[in-house]
Amino acid sequence: MKRRHELTDLQWEQIKDLLPGKPGDPGRTGEDDRLFVNAVLWIARTGAPWRDLPERFGNWNSVFKRFRRWCLKGVWERIGSEMGLSEEMEVLMLDSTIVRVHQHAAGTKGDSKIKLSVAREVV
Repeated sequence: MKRRHELTDLQWEQIKDLLPGKPGDPGRTGEDDRLFVNAVLWIARTGAPWRDLPERFGNWNSVFKRFRRWCLKGVWERIGSEMGLSEEMEVLMLDSTIVRVHQHAAGTKGDSKIKLSVAREVV
């Protein structure tokens, strides 16, 4: 069954050999790389926090830790370059868990009032 935020069979065929953890690679073999990549795509496409990852993808924290390891090893960059994605696409791979709004941009009560120090400079 094809789900909305998951890889098609064609997309999977294009990237599966670029992923670490295949039989014959050094280290541990990945249990289900396709499920893991689909989990990352679900997070990226929905913008949801990691804790909201559906249970069908496994434990959210395990998925996040693996995602982080792949980030540190440059796996996502390698996939992007092998697939012919431009460097400009890197901007789309932001992890929303590190993006924060500055406290003054959060729309606190009274934001529209002119501050006395600013009024003095204008006069």
